[in-house]
Amino acid sequence: MKSQLARFFLPALCVLPFAPLTVHAAGSTGSPFYGDAPDEHHPWAIHDQNRPEPKIVTPGTPSTPEKPGLPPSDAHVLFDGTEATLAGWEADKSPAEPTKWIVKDGAMQCVPGAGYIRTKEQFGDCQLHVEWAAPAEVHGDSQGRGNSGVFLMGQVEVQVLDVYNNPTYADGGAGSVYGVNPAAANAVRPPGQWQSYDIIFRRPVWKDGKELDPGRVTVLVNGVVTQDATPLEGGTGHRGRTKPGSLGEKGSLKLQDHGNPVRYRNIWYRDLPKRAVDGGTDGALSAEATMAKRKETAARLREDAAKQKGVNAFYRLAEALTYEADAATVATVTAESAKVADEIAATPADKIDNRKGDAMRLKEALGYLIKFKALPESLPAKATVEKLIKDREWDKKK
Repeated sequence: MKSQLARFFLPALCVLPFAPLTVHAAGSTGSPFYGDAPDEHHPWAIHDQNRPEPKIVTPGTPSTPEKPGLPPSDAHVLFDGTEATLAGWEADKSPAEPTKWIVKDGAMQCVPGAGYIRTKEQFGDCQLHVEWAAPAEVHGDSQGRGNSGVFLMGQVEVQVLDVYNNPTYADGGAGSVYGVNPAAANAVRPPGQWQSYDIIFRRPVWKDGKELDPGRVTVLVNGVVTQDATPLEGGTGHRGRTKPGSLGEKGSLKLQDHGNPVRYRNIWYRDLPKRAVDGGTDGALSAEATMAKRKETAARLREDAAKQKGVNAFYRLAEALTYEADAATVATVTAESAKVADEIAATPADKIDNRKGDAMRLKEALGYLIKFKALPESLPAKATVEKLIKDREWDKKK
């Protein structure tokens, strides 16, 4: 018995001439029957035109020593040099009170003794940009010189320190994950000059008391990589090793008061897509998550097919089989592919060579679906179209 979908569009197939598919961008993005098909852990085919395209983000502009740059269009601005954005921060230990840090010459400056400052806004995985400057007038040495820190989710510290001609312990220098991993290079500029941190942060992911992903952090200091996907275990600390543990899903960004009037400017972040282990779609997914995505795509394609006519509807429905070879769609595509093949083969002899492209396209689609087990090898349309191609020698290069 034919499905309601088949009854809707298949009569039109019998009266409309075979024409190129126009309902989606096959002409500009390639054939849907091309790259390796979805499998049990990948919901998309290789080069899949149904895979969601990246969102459009307008890039920002770089900073200069005199002026901070502009963030990307989708960034969350945490501090832009104004009192208005400083209002988005609070004292860490007494959040009911306004912070004692100040805005001076477009920069947020630590007031020694004021304590840590943190954002009211909370976030997790992110691309973070922070610019800082140690005092131009040098006082102290080692950890006593231009010391502060950037605390991701309030718990993982990327050290801020004036290490320009200032040796200190390796896992406490600028660009280090404090107490965990030294910076791969000392790339700081002289004191008083602006330094930039670009940080890619992935929090540890835990579920039911088990670690699914330890998390990692990548840091660039003035464009130089100092941390390359450094694994995390949990929050960092002073004098103690980190211990594996969850940081939660979101947290504040904290900046440290270590008794030095370090300045900050141009602080913003971008949310990062979820990882597969956290419900995202990067890499290989679980079998359950993969099948859910495949079913979702197949359902959308079947709905789209019902809105099309003739061969457009046929190919859209056939495409749905790439993601879910349900019995009703297999039966409909099997029957209608035979009609398409017969219609091409029945073209008058004086016009048959004009149908070469149609025949080759049908062969490609059926061959793809058979290869990836969505249709049976014994498909009648396959034999019909292959015989036509062989008889006309369309498969031979001329």
